[in-house]
Amino acid sequence: MPTAVILMNLGTPAEPTPTAVRQFLREFLSDPRVVEIPRPLWMAILHGLVLPLRPRRIAPAYREIWDRSADGEPVEGSPILYYTRRQAELLQEYLSGQRADITVTHAMTYGKPGLEETVAHLRREGFGSFLVFPLYPQYSATTTAAVYDQVARLYRNNRDIPDITLVRDYYRHPLYIRALANSVREHWRKRGAAEKLLLSFHGIPKANIAKGDPYYRQCCDTAEHLAAELELGEDRWQISFQSRFGKAEWLQPYTDKQLIEWGGQGISSVDVICPAFSADCLETLEEISVENRANFLDAGGKDYRYIPALNLRPDHIEVLATIVQEKLPENRQ
Repeated sequence: MPTAVILMNLGTPAEPTPTAVRQFLREFLSDPRVVEIPRPLWMAILHGLVLPLRPRRIAPAYREIWDRSADGEPVEGSPILYYTRRQAELLQEYLSGQRADITVTHAMTYGKPGLEETVAHLRREGFGSFLVFPLYPQYSATTTAAVYDQVARLYRNNRDIPDITLVRDYYRHPLYIRALANSVREHWRKRGAAEKLLLSFHGIPKANIAKGDPYYRQCCDTAEHLAAELELGEDRWQISFQSRFGKAEWLQPYTDKQLIEWGGQGISSVDVICPAFSADCLETLEEISVENRANFLDAGGKDYRYIPALNLRPDHIEVLATIVQEKLPENRQ
């Protein structure tokens, strides 16, 4: 039976307008995996404060990143959707010479194209076996588990249940660590190494870790393996967490505060990489590359460089292809 590989990422508004951003945020922030505040309270906050105010505030940030990559090259529309679609196309090319019975496509957890519609289309095309590949190297209930929920709904809503395999995580896969290290080394060859390398991961509420989420441990594991691969001493690198939302305490140190602290301490140059992101998006192109650049420079820093996500790098496609081959049903142990 032919197998369909579905690369999945978080999602994006359909266009950089307040209306489209509101529609996306409504779906995204209504997921109890994303926000674990008691539902009646959170729904009141979401519909009373967040959705009326936040889309108008962040739509301009989406307009800033629309149609462009981290290095300024043009892309088509939303970067995260563009990169995920191109990753699927390049992965298809990589695997085609080895497996004629595999088709690669993409879907988004929130927004379009969705997993349910993608699987329905593929089943009409004759596919009965699926490998769902969330492009989150580090597992979290706030991201990867949301994909598991969608797969569970597919099982619950279908009498003829397809064969579905999920990739849970790949935070310490040797090829993933090597690809990250290669991207850093190539950046250093072009621009020289900064005084500090900051490894900024997307944050989650600290309370989630106390409830059993393995995300923090996996982020630390990735960071330590990358630092070891780069042969960096402890004084050369730091882990941090970005994109906090709301008033609760999130994983620390916070990226913005760490950069401000370094700038104030006289650290003149910093390289920043975001290992949790398989594709550049709002959180890297705007928050990291623009907002946190200003934080560091305003605090006294001199040179701030963002190292793009792995995106379409050939060694990244090799990582994805290797994991797919390891997880195919006939190769599962």
